[in-house]
Amino acid sequence: MGSDSAPIYDDKAHVRGELDLSGANWERAAMPGDDPDGEFVEFAFVGHTDGVTYTAMRNSKHPDGTVLVFTPTEWDAFLKGARAGEFDGPS
Repeated sequence: MGSDSAPIYDDKAHVRGELDLSGANWERAAMPGDDPDGEFVEFAFVGHTDGVTYTAMRNSKHPDGTVLVFTPTEWDAFLKGARAGEFDGPS
């Protein structure tokens, strides 16, 4: 890493590998009429012993696969970007 690179701040280092997802209530981002056996983004709000409620996100077809974890600020920014069309594909 060069000397001109920005420092990395990991505000979830204390949560990584420690967030208990065993009791998570996963919700699907689905629309009425969607195939219930289809592939969906699932999310759950998970409390941690640090007093923060994190948002976990996973792929419904791979529930034991990778889980993304967002702080409340990150989740808010993600939702604002999605509502603004930031992640829309080309028209």
